[in-house]
Amino acid sequence: MAGKRKAAVVSAANKKSLPQRIKKDLKRNWILYLLLLPGILSLILFKIGPVGGMVIAFEKFSAFQGVFHSKWVGLDNFARIFKDPYIPKVVGNTIILAVLSIVVVFPIPIIFSLFLNEVKQKWIKSTVQSLSFLPYFISAAVMVSILYTLLSPSSGLVNNIIRWFGGKSVNFMAKPGWFRPEYVLLEVWQTLGYSAIIYIAAINNIDQELYEAAEVDGANRWDKIFRITLPCISTSIIVMLIISVGNIFTVNLDRILLMYNPSVYDTADVIQTYVYRIAFESKGFPDYSYGTAVNLLKSVIAFALVTAVNKLADKFAETRLF
Repeated sequence: MAGKRKAAVVSAANKKSLPQRIKKDLKRNWILYLLLLPGILSLILFKIGPVGGMVIAFEKFSAFQGVFHSKWVGLDNFARIFKDPYIPKVVGNTIILAVLSIVVVFPIPIIFSLFLNEVKQKWIKSTVQSLSFLPYFISAAVMVSILYTLLSPSSGLVNNIIRWFGGKSVNFMAKPGWFRPEYVLLEVWQTLGYSAIIYIAAINNIDQELYEAAEVDGANRWDKIFRITLPCISTSIIVMLIISVGNIFTVNLDRILLMYNPSVYDTADVIQTYVYRIAFESKGFPDYSYGTAVNLLKSVIAFALVTAVNKLADKFAETRLF
């Protein structure tokens, strides 16, 4: 009883001193908190604040009446999603692009970083790494413009090569079947170096004594890659996979809009472009409520997928998958 009473007294004393401790900490570290303030304001204004605007998915929102005075319709906008004949098409296109991004785009930086790690000349390794990272800083508009130039049916390098071999020019940017390969190509080109940096950093943190011990045991380069390097960076790979799955319904809207034209709608129209058209290009008054409902449902599904992948990652984290 005495011990419990003493603990209660200490707890009460701590509770009373909490405001004083906060005041003392603020006084001591006010410069650090001042530096933190712009980030907190940005988080509240542009990340947390707009989440409240999702309430319009449950309303028949009118810009004239505002959020608080628009008519409440409950789940009617979500019911419209399941009756919309165009939803399966845009969801299918989004999933295909997302799966291609995970199956094709996701492994390439891993393979690139593994082979780059085997290069012994430091200046070659640093030059290749820098050149691969450079496209990440180029805007989507410039990247698409470069692609248009390369694939131009009249003067593009690709069509010049095709004609040189006796073939006919192909207008790749107007062919629905070529849209997905072009999108994936740009995704690899622009994100390869950025993703590879994460894996290279993980590889550099591996204890070199493991490689030396493997060499003593007679292991070759392939043995060291599959038995040391990949298992040691598996945590980084899992984290990046979770992030990729979280973005499974979030394709690069800027890139798609720049590559967009009526001839490729069949394969290029995705959830984000559909929401964009509903909210900003609707005939008459824009349907903000329905567009928000579609986007909110997409976010809920993506959150469920991330949770599932995270559970699987926790389950298999200690196993040797490689």
